[in-house]
Amino acid sequence: MDCIFCKIISGERQCKKVYEDEHTLVMMDKAGDADGHMLVMPKKHVNNILDTDIETLNHLMATVKKVSNHCVDNCGYEGINLIGTNGPGADQTVPHFHMHIIPRKKDDGIEAWPEFGGAKHDMEEIFEKIKMM
Repeated sequence: MDCIFCKIISGERQCKKVYEDEHTLVMMDKAGDADGHMLVMPKKHVNNILDTDIETLNHLMATVKKVSNHCVDNCGYEGINLIGTNGPGADQTVPHFHMHIIPRKKDDGIEAWPEFGGAKHDMEEIFEKIKMM
């Protein structure tokens, strides 16, 4: 498999490890776009949340919470943005499930909420399509 995250997890490629346990790895994102920007990934290769088994997802989210709490409780941050892209329609660029953690401080100048450009369909129409009850 030619997955860059699998190569990092196996030690074949280097990274700045923030946290690691039996199931997950957290590393600094090399993009350099925001202070403290990290990536959290399962050690098990899964493409995205859509094909992730619940046990792997639970391990990943437990790590997201642990690292996020550490940033707020011990590192002087005031909040956390979590970002995930899942599937080609959502602009996922690395086909190994991961979440972005971006530690935040009030008035840090980061605009983390995307501009969506407005809904193209009536909310009731979309609600009828996606409701699960």
